[in-house]
Amino acid sequence: MTTFPSAVQAPADARHVLDRCRALVRPALREAVGRTHPWVGEMAAYSFGWCEVGGAPAVASGGKGIRQALAVLGAEAAGAPGRVAVPGAVAVELVHAFSLLHDDIMDGDTSRRGRPTVWQAYGTGPAVLAGDALFALAVETLATAPAGARAVRLLSVALQDLVRGQADDLLFATRPWTGPERVRPDEYRAMAEHKTGALLGCAAALGALLGGAPPATVTALDRAGRHLGVAFQVVDDLLGIWGDPEVTGKPVYGDLRERKKTFPVLAALDSPAAGRLSGLLGSAAADPGEVAALVAEAGGRSAALAEARRHVTAVEAALAHVPLKAGPIGELRSLLDFLVRRDL
Repeated sequence: MTTFPSAVQAPADARHVLDRCRALVRPALREAVGRTHPWVGEMAAYSFGWCEVGGAPAVASGGKGIRQALAVLGAEAAGAPGRVAVPGAVAVELVHAFSLLHDDIMDGDTSRRGRPTVWQAYGTGPAVLAGDALFALAVETLATAPAGARAVRLLSVALQDLVRGQADDLLFATRPWTGPERVRPDEYRAMAEHKTGALLGCAAALGALLGGAPPATVTALDRAGRHLGVAFQVVDDLLGIWGDPEVTGKPVYGDLRERKKTFPVLAALDSPAAGRLSGLLGSAAADPGEVAALVAEAGGRSAALAEARRHVTAVEAALAHVPLKAGPIGELRSLLDFLVRRDL
């Protein structure tokens, strides 16, 4: 699943929000991980950047904590103190970590945030076990919270969508670039909403639910988070082709070298240049720079930027339809700006 490039630095406003929410949630997250089997807990702690292999303390990047921040802001936007969202924030952070552990295995990724992935460091079987433990821990954390039954239902829907999105993403790799079986941009949008947006929406909605918000507010925050997820995924695709490696931490043209079916490429394949582009994509010897130039020339880059902006507008529309506190919504907007305008 999608993660923050390790080298990207949030602007001051967004960094303040992330730091504040992380400070509120981290003690409970550490306490939850501490309830697992010691070996499993070590693997979980390693994935969060808290320790090295063997358990020695470490200070490594464990991600920005955007999902836990969305949970806290969801509660505050509904007029409740952020602390009431802590069980939801812990649950979504555990689910996110679980999904990354399994995703790295499925994709064969050997590093994450500049360190060996858990399956590389501990083995495939142990990494699967650690992911399963984090999933179970997330459900337990929510089930024992106020409004636990409704909260678990929200999380269950997001998990089903996450699995659906991951399944589609894996299947996309097996489909051709052209012809009736090719991946359409609409299919990509649905995949991105499920794979990335579902948990972002769930995070904000859980915060609102645990904060006592009415159903309309919970639904609006879930919808906003889902649109945010699509925008974030599309921007990630743009950075995966044209991003500065010094900023993104990713190799130049990395997604093109791996022949990933990203939104800019799929949009370009709807243009008159589709024949030439599909020929280059099907050639292992094709120059990635030439492919990137053709994708841009065919309108793939501009289409992706327009798609991200469309979903940002949809986020704003979802938030405008329900009464929310101005301060937390302002902080949410600072995160939105960071997520979808990362050096584009």
